[in-house]
Amino acid sequence: MKKTIIIEKEKVELKNPVLVEGLPGLGTVGKIVTEYLIKETKAERFAELYSPHFSYYVLVDRRGNVRLLRNEFYLWRNTSGENDLVILTGDSQAQTIEGQYEVADSILEFAKAKGVRLVVTVGGYRDKVEGEPKVIAASTSPEVLRKAIEAGAVNSPNGSPVVGTAGLLLGLARLKGMDALCLLGETLGYMPDPKAAKSVLKVLMKLLNFTIDLTGIEEEISRSEETIERIREMELQKRLTLQKKRELEKERISYIG
Repeated sequence: MKKTIIIEKEKVELKNPVLVEGLPGLGTVGKIVTEYLIKETKAERFAELYSPHFSYYVLVDRRGNVRLLRNEFYLWRNTSGENDLVILTGDSQAQTIEGQYEVADSILEFAKAKGVRLVVTVGGYRDKVEGEPKVIAASTSPEVLRKAIEAGAVNSPNGSPVVGTAGLLLGLARLKGMDALCLLGETLGYMPDPKAAKSVLKVLMKLLNFTIDLTGIEEEISRSEETIERIREMELQKRLTLQKKRELEKERISYIG
């Protein structure tokens, strides 16, 4: 394989489709959002993207079967709304600058051929989080940005870079005559953050006028908070043990002296 390729498993006809992209990144926010969308809407995979710019290993399942790293396109036919969703997720982002551009260009060309006129990229925004995580928005279109803010997002700070696939899709879409919007959930970024993903999902639902059940992601948040609490308790115990050890060492040295 010398270049990025997209293999269609099924030819599809789409109704005013919107592309929603979320790949592994900061806080795994984008991937959590897209995988949750796929699960709740029962979206069906219809195409796969392979690239020599992904990491050079294969994935092995529990039965010993192997496959290359890939990105996957899923389709949700939104019968009650105006827009079908093309949901893009996957195992990896490209590992080089050239690869990022090539993969992003391939995604946009494929989406445009399917009639996509709006691209929504999703990811994490590293920041201190106070209360409910905010959703930071940036767009190539003032009108799309206005709608995102009305849906609950806040405008991105001036000069903030959006890196990786989420950023390049945003920039390259303009050159291809497509509108693009980026939604970034506030996250500390050091572990998977379903709470940030929930904030992004709520904005997406208002923006694109659809509804899904968020009970599942609320359960993920509870499990995540329990894990964080266990980690904090372990770190506290470690600090207390280390402090006790130092005190014992100090007593021993004082005694010998």
